[in-house]
Amino acid sequence: MVFFLLAGLVLAAHKPVSDDNIYDNVRIKLASDIDVKGGNLNVDVKQGVVTLSGIVENELQKDKAARLTKKIKGVKKVVNNIEVKKHG
Repeated sequence: MVFFLLAGLVLAAHKPVSDDNIYDNVRIKLASDIDVKGGNLNVDVKQGVVTLSGIVENELQKDKAARLTKKIKGVKKVVNNIEVKKHG
């Protein structure tokens, strides 16, 4: 009996995170970051692979958006298609 309870806990702990949950968590993380300010970024998630796109002001914002996204539970890979705005 104890074995089945422990097996259930282990399975629950390894339950994959849904793409919808990943999407929500990435959007929240990016929008709340003082450097990234993720309002102008698009997020797409397919089977744990997150694709970021949009335009930011500088390279720091682009790189930080990818770093923050990689930290989200369930993210397997980040495709960073964010463009840096050309000034001038």
